[in-house]
Amino acid sequence: MRGFFIKNKIIHTLLKKEILDVLRDKKAVIMMLGVPLLLYPLIFFGVVGVMSSVQKKMDQRHYKAIIDANDNGALLKILKKYATDGDQSTGIIDAVSRADYPDPIKALSEEEIDVYVITEKNDTKDTYRIFYLSSKTNSDFAKSIVEMAAKELKLDITRERLEEVGLNSDIILEPIEIKSTDTSSKEQSIGKFLGMFLPILLVISLLLGTVYPAIDVTAGEKERGTLETLLTLPVTNAEIIISKFLTVATIGLISAGLNIVSIISIGIYIYRVMVSLNARLRLNMGHFNPAVLLTIMVIIVFSLFISAIVMCVTSFAKSFKEANNYITPLTIVVMLTGYVGFIPNMELTPKAALIPVANVILVIKNLFMFKYDFKIIAIVILSTFIYTVIAVFFLCRMYSSERLLFDEGRYGVQIFEKRKNMVKGGVPTSGDAWFVMAVVLVHVLYVGSLAQLKYGRFGVYIIQAIILVVPLVFAFYTKKDFKRSFSIKKTGLLSYLAGIVLMIGTILVGMIITEFMTLLFPDEASNVANALYVSLVGDNFWETLILTAVLPCVAEEMLFRGFLLSGFRSRFRAVYAILIVSVSFGLYHMSVVRFFTTALMGAALCSAVYYTQSIFPAMLMHFINNAIATANMYHPDVIERIFPIAYGDIQIIGLLIVVFIGILLIYAGLAILNRIHAKLIKQDVK
Repeated sequence: MRGFFIKNKIIHTLLKKEILDVLRDKKAVIMMLGVPLLLYPLIFFGVVGVMSSVQKKMDQRHYKAIIDANDNGALLKILKKYATDGDQSTGIIDAVSRADYPDPIKALSEEEIDVYVITEKNDTKDTYRIFYLSSKTNSDFAKSIVEMAAKELKLDITRERLEEVGLNSDIILEPIEIKSTDTSSKEQSIGKFLGMFLPILLVISLLLGTVYPAIDVTAGEKERGTLETLLTLPVTNAEIIISKFLTVATIGLISAGLNIVSIISIGIYIYRVMVSLNARLRLNMGHFNPAVLLTIMVIIVFSLFISAIVMCVTSFAKSFKEANNYITPLTIVVMLTGYVGFIPNMELTPKAALIPVANVILVIKNLFMFKYDFKIIAIVILSTFIYTVIAVFFLCRMYSSERLLFDEGRYGVQIFEKRKNMVKGGVPTSGDAWFVMAVVLVHVLYVGSLAQLKYGRFGVYIIQAIILVVPLVFAFYTKKDFKRSFSIKKTGLLSYLAGIVLMIGTILVGMIITEFMTLLFPDEASNVANALYVSLVGDNFWETLILTAVLPCVAEEMLFRGFLLSGFRSRFRAVYAILIVSVSFGLYHMSVVRFFTTALMGAALCSAVYYTQSIFPAMLMHFINNAIATANMYHPDVIERIFPIAYGDIQIIGLLIVVFIGILLIYAGLAILNRIHAKLIKQDVK
């Protein structure tokens, strides 16, 4: 990287240049800035108009019904009253003769009539059975009218029978009266409504507002061929990134602001109409001022975050089309996360305040419900800002890599090419790695989960088969070198011993991390332990060992430390490739409590493969870790004697000693592996 020193004057000049570049396309400006001011009013008034028209037609529509009820015309009398009393809000039921439709069920299915009503008698009471088509709107609406009439008839008959025996029907049918008094202020009621819908509108508006400028300043510049010229200027990478980043954030904020202005304008219009009809609905808008000011602060920080994330994604693309494909999954994730605001009783805890997007949604929701927890607000703003700094740093690193910026398609997904054009040999590309990881994840989530629900323990075999078969089939189809792609290579005994030392140290440190995470998430830890026990533990220890230790040490290693690691190493430096695979391995286990422990273990396994150039030490390490966990399920007394730290309370001194021993073993294992790696490099040079 050409320095990280930033000059304000250069930033100002580059920012001006980037904004002008983005705004040069007048059509894009109209779509990005002008449409929001017109879109929401058109949608609102259009939808309201169409719904009103449809409802009016539904209310005044005539529905055909065969009333074949043995009630001396009582039900039909009420239906006729609905049609003639001047109130047609329920719709009009026209009774037709049964003689005109010999087969009423067939007539109903062919939509010649809308409902068919009969009475069924038994020893104690009559039953009105209504035949209708729930899949047809008219039939369903007509059924609701008949039901309403039947309920009214039921009440009338009940009153008549009570009065016949000399009882007061009002006292019996309505022995108590229920009245509700809402003690919430009008501002609180409106705030609850705004807190549900406003956050997701803000988040989506910001996301959509940043997509076009982010694509233009990253993939667009590559496609136009102007990035090379920009990189030759006497400016640092940091200055280039900061200017692009501020451009995207600024335009995103403006676009989101216009979206919100449009929405607020509609809200003000509705509010004034309602107040003109009922003055008691008037609100004290000053109560919302603190919420609005704090929301603006949160949104500004979030705009920086979402801009950086979108730029990170689009920077991998080489064209507008490719960038749009990359941005679709991010949009889906953000939108799905945004719906957390609709979950009832979802509380914004200090832990939840660390979750990107969800924290912003929940904090804005709380603000408009007049919940001002400044500690939580500070956590949300600070954590979001930290995520932004990390993303910007990653962007700077990306723009310092010419191989990443100008890969010319060498790292795409090769499976979409014709097989006859594929060159035999080589290792997977990073695109292949991402693709295979996505395919495996989707199949494990859907096919594997369903298989485990249906077949129990046997479903775990299916999951492991998916994990192993997908990369193998992909490597075969794309003609990859299996030995290089999966690091299949013989290695010496010292490699296995070093791996064992490294794994024991990782287990010790991982235990401490797990204990700490259990304190933070006790319920999650209990659920994970119970789920593992129920799904994996059987009567036979050896069968469980195969299921939990033997199969994963082969299948998961072939995928993560084999295919994925070699794929990511083809594009990234070893440390970044190891980081990506380790994080993916942690996420694969889908547990907050186990994430850091499994990610740490993934890093140790990746390191073993990287230093020894062989996957077999990692397989042994993986087997040892899972075998210990399996033995703990069946023989906890033995494991307690070997690892007493896993049981009972431990003092701070003991904790520090265990951590120190674990780190020492990790260092020793890595040191031995590093020596092995150095010897391998010398052999390759010779």
